[in-house]
Amino acid sequence: MTPTRTRKSLTVAAGVATAAALALSACSSGGAPATSSTGGGGGGAGDNSGYTFAMVTHETPGDTFWDKIKAGAQQAAKNNGITLKYSNDPDPAKQATLIQNAVDSKVDGIATTLATPDALAGAVKSANDAGIPTVAFNSGIDQYAQVGAKMYFGSDENLAGTTAGKRIAEAGGKKALCVIQASGSVALEARCAGVKSGLPATENIQVNGADDPSVVSALQAKLAQDSSIDYIVTLGAPIALDALKAMDAAGSKAKLVTFDLNVDAAQAIKDKKIEFSIDQQPYVQGYLAIQALYLNKKNGNDIGGGKPVLTGPSFVDASNIDQILPFAKNNTR
Repeated sequence: MTPTRTRKSLTVAAGVATAAALALSACSSGGAPATSSTGGGGGGAGDNSGYTFAMVTHETPGDTFWDKIKAGAQQAAKNNGITLKYSNDPDPAKQATLIQNAVDSKVDGIATTLATPDALAGAVKSANDAGIPTVAFNSGIDQYAQVGAKMYFGSDENLAGTTAGKRIAEAGGKKALCVIQASGSVALEARCAGVKSGLPATENIQVNGADDPSVVSALQAKLAQDSSIDYIVTLGAPIALDALKAMDAAGSKAKLVTFDLNVDAAQAIKDKKIEFSIDQQPYVQGYLAIQALYLNKKNGNDIGGGKPVLTGPSFVDASNIDQILPFAKNNTR
């Protein structure tokens, strides 16, 4: 990824408008095409489409972020009578195997994350060769078209990081520590690259996001060693909660910013322990990925006009947390 690259993509507002349009589509005709030629219209929300879609992600077990992805996907599946098969593995090779398994089971469509696009390209090609439409979401915004996915739904991670870095600089931040919790993830690397472009005095640290105690220990040691760090940027809500523990243990006066939300992180914003969150709206990503597959299979629709559909960045802070906290508790934001 080139941090300074300007991407001609849909705006966040366009992504929201698309979401509304897709939601309305659930109220129009539904169902898998009949074996003979069909006319336009008929049916409605709740019809059994007969489609089976696979959703394959790089979820690390226990990460609450993915609950929102799944909730959105499940709602879209319910709206359209779709059988949804969800599977996940943070190991790139194993995720590729899960995609291939979906191809072999002859699903009607596949939605997948592309955190490690090079490792997954072969499996996506296998889906394309089998005539199975594949859409990408959440990660791989710069690589999805090259890999062979038809559409993409997610945040512009570099833009999100850059905006966060500039916001920190405007607040008086001098040096930020950007915490990468999964090695090799293009989305996480793009976030930190963006933060650095907005705040040049940004240093990255690699931690093992699957081991919370080790994250706390690594961050505590770094903060104790470098008192010049006045901002910490975590790339996931669970890591933000680890950072709070590390800050307390190290006696650090640094301020905390995070990407993404869960209930605890939202409450921490309310309690002024986290300055703000850069939200990519994972519920919307899951929903749109499955809804788009449905429309593509049923009508040949292509959402986004060949460009990514953006679901973020959207900022959550003291100014809007009272409105958003109930949605976070409902697992939709």
